[in-house]
Amino acid sequence: MDITVIDTPQLGDRSYLVHDGTVALVVDAQRDIDRVEAEAEKAGVRVTHVAETHIHNDYITGGYVYARKHGAAYLVNAADDVSFERTPITDGETVRVGEMTVKAVATPGHTHHHLSFVVEHGDEQAVFSGGSVLYGSVGRTDLLGREHMVGLTHDQYASARRLAQEAEAKAALYPTHGFGSFCSSGPATGASGSTMGEQLETNHVYTDPDEEHFVTELIANLTAYPNYYVHMGPANAAGPSAPDLSVPESLAPEELRARLEAGEWVVDLRHRVAYSAGHLKGTISFEYGDGSSFTTFLGWVFPYDRQLTLVGSREDVEDAIRDLSRIGIDSPDAALGEDPRQLAPGATVSSYPRVGWKDVLADRPADEPILDVRRADEYEDSHIPGAVNIPLHELLTRMDELPAGRLWVHCGSGYRSGVAASLLERAGRDAVHIDAMFAEAEESGVPLER
Repeated sequence: MDITVIDTPQLGDRSYLVHDGTVALVVDAQRDIDRVEAEAEKAGVRVTHVAETHIHNDYITGGYVYARKHGAAYLVNAADDVSFERTPITDGETVRVGEMTVKAVATPGHTHHHLSFVVEHGDEQAVFSGGSVLYGSVGRTDLLGREHMVGLTHDQYASARRLAQEAEAKAALYPTHGFGSFCSSGPATGASGSTMGEQLETNHVYTDPDEEHFVTELIANLTAYPNYYVHMGPANAAGPSAPDLSVPESLAPEELRARLEAGEWVVDLRHRVAYSAGHLKGTISFEYGDGSSFTTFLGWVFPYDRQLTLVGSREDVEDAIRDLSRIGIDSPDAALGEDPRQLAPGATVSSYPRVGWKDVLADRPADEPILDVRRADEYEDSHIPGAVNIPLHELLTRMDELPAGRLWVHCGSGYRSGVAASLLERAGRDAVHIDAMFAEAEESGVPLER
C-alpha cells in the first residue's frame, strides 16, 4: 500500500491518494483536484473510489467533481442528506479497491454521520480518521450548533475507542484535520505522522479515563472559528462545481477607481510593509505572502454576498484565486500590478504609521487607546492593561464601539493588525499599525496583565 499526502497548509488539512500500485482511493479531496490528478498520473494508478469522511465545514470538497470526471464511485455516508447521487456506505461495510480492503467505521463526534476508513493491504493497515482522532486530539464538536455540542463530544470520546478496537496498534494514522485547521480542538500537535498505538499513549481522548472530565475540558477549550464555515456544509451537501482557477483580465484603471469610490471590496495582496507605506485608499490589506493567514482571515471577514477584487502581482493573484476557491469564494476580479499610482492614476494614495513595541513605549500618547484584535481567548490569556479587545472577525460590525481618537492596533504577529488598520482607515479612522509579535511585547518593556 502506497499513500501520498496532499497537503493544504493554507487551511491546515490533508487529502490522501491510497493505492496498491495499480488502483487507487482518494480520501477527502480538496476542491482543486488537479493536484490529486497529478499525483495519480505520477504514480501511474487508476482512481476507482473517492471517499468523504464527512460533510466538511472548513473547505469545499473536490470529491464530487473528481468522482464524476473520472467515473469513480463516490463513497459518502448513506445517512448524510445530500442532493447528488453517491455510492452510499454504512458502518461496517467494506469495499474492494484493487487489492485493498476499505472498511467504513462510524465515528460520530465531529459530525453526526462521520466515518473513518480502515484500509488493509496484505499485512499493512492504515486509518483515515478525517475529523475523528487527530494527532494529539480530536476534531471540534461545536460546528453543528451549540445544542449538539455536548452530545457530539461524548460521541467523540466513544468513537475514538471504537476506532482503536477496529484498528491495530501498528496501523498508520492519517487524519484530515489537525495541521492548523480550526476544525481541530484541544492540543492537536500537527505532527507529520503517527500510529494508533502512539495515540493510545499520548492523545488526551485516550489518556483521560474520565469521560465527563474530557467532555468538559474539550468544550472549555473550544475557540472561535471562521465565519465562512457556515457556507461550506450546504455547498458540500449540494455537490459543488469545479472551480475556475484562471486569472481574469486586469481591470481598467477607471473601473478600479470606480470600485474604490463605491466602497467595494478591493484587497491588496502585497506585503503589509509595502501596503502601510503606500496604497490606494479604500483597499484592504490581506498580505498573500502568509498563505495560511490570508485564506483564513479573508474568509473570516469577507461578506460572501459581495464582489471581490484582488490587487497584486499575477503570481499572487493566481495563487490567491486557487486558495479562495477552496472556501467557496469564486471568480474574483483582479487589477494586476504592484504600483498603486500606476494601477489607478488619479486615485488617492494613502499610508499610515507602522511601528514596533519600542515605538509604542516611546511615542504613544497616554490618551491614545490600544486596540487588540486577537481572539477573546488570546486576550484573556494575556493582554496590555487598558487595551480594548475587539477580535478582527468582529471589527466590521463593532466599529461603533471603538473609542475616539487615533488607535494603535496590535494582534499576535502583525498580520491581523495590518488587516485591522486598513479596515479602520477605510472606515475613516486614524490607525497606527503595531507590526510586532505579541510574544515579544513584555521583553520589550510593555507591561502585561494575566
